[in-house]
Amino acid sequence: MRLLFYNHTGEVSGAERMLLLILARLDRAAFEPVVVCPPGPLEKMAGDLKVPVESMSVLEARFTWRLSELARYSRSFLQIICQVRERVSRHQPDLIHANSIRSGLVATAATFGMRTRVVWHLHDILPRHPLSSAIRLFVLLSSRTRMIAVSEAVAKNFCGRFAGLMKSRVRVILNAIDLDNFQCDPKSGQAIRQALGLNKSDLVFGIIGQLTPRKGQLELIRAFARARVPHSVLLIVGAALFNRDQEYALRLEQEAKSLGVADSVRMLGSRRDIAAVVQSLDLLIVNSSAEPFGLVIVEAMACGTPVLAAAVDGIPEIIAHEKNGWLAPSRDESALAAAIVHLSRDAGLRARLAEQGPQYVATHFAADRYMNELQAFYFASQNVKRRAPAAEATAGPAEAAKFA
Repeated sequence: MRLLFYNHTGEVSGAERMLLLILARLDRAAFEPVVVCPPGPLEKMAGDLKVPVESMSVLEARFTWRLSELARYSRSFLQIICQVRERVSRHQPDLIHANSIRSGLVATAATFGMRTRVVWHLHDILPRHPLSSAIRLFVLLSSRTRMIAVSEAVAKNFCGRFAGLMKSRVRVILNAIDLDNFQCDPKSGQAIRQALGLNKSDLVFGIIGQLTPRKGQLELIRAFARARVPHSVLLIVGAALFNRDQEYALRLEQEAKSLGVADSVRMLGSRRDIAAVVQSLDLLIVNSSAEPFGLVIVEAMACGTPVLAAAVDGIPEIIAHEKNGWLAPSRDESALAAAIVHLSRDAGLRARLAEQGPQYVATHFAADRYMNELQAFYFASQNVKRRAPAAEATAGPAEAAKFA
């Protein structure tokens, strides 16, 4: 089966990391992939996996109320639609995997008048905006389009008020990780702590992810300052990927200074050694105001690091409170500070939470499970019978009925 993967950005964050996992583990005897994306780290990383990659322009599109911006974004959409249509006409894929909602809009529009099936990989929570309703209506009008949601929360959000009409077209396939890359290795964490000049007695908290308001780094700095845990350090790992987020990154530094905790807050930027960084922490904190899934939570749990996270969107589908992690109310700095204090004072509790992580991840979030479900979905979308293990063969016909 010929697969065309389209990603509207060349940067690498959670959605692109999942795409790279797919490309690394795709059954090349059954699938012929090609990736289409703008220049950037993703282009190189996909190429390193021996996948053909074609470069194209960056899609400029954001949710906005400004008419001038909408006009500019519309021009960008039209330009990209033409570029994608040319690639589709040339490669004649059996299926397009559009790796975001924006990518899905482009891919479906670009194949208007064709019979090409398009799968939107939903990694995002749609905001309350008239354009969100327009996107849902657009999907309903395209019988060629199906969706993969990374969590039940994402599926419910995307369907919105059209759940009755759209639910059968959305399949939930929970994200996964390559367990080989996230194994308990205390020495790697100790090496990170030594490199950062941290003492064994320091309590090290960390937040990992793109620097953007949705991830809640600013509110975490405030909660960290309020908690005033002795001998504690907060590591902020991640980079600002978009222009407006550069201002946010500067604001984080200014807030730490104004609250008098600048010496205890370390801005580490983007890192490639996430598994080691996670294992340098006494507690990973995820403070997102919106979180479709929470891939870093799974990575930390696999490494045996306890997690404190906001109970929002897809996160409760990963964490069972007080069993394999700790949940706090979303958008509540006081509650977050109290949870930080509580967990910092109880090393035994942190150890019990961490102990549950590796086996839980191996059972529920392994890459093998993910690829079995995804590849069965691909075949079902084309009504193709595949010689496969029983679990996959069973999944195929049920999915095929949805596409018939």
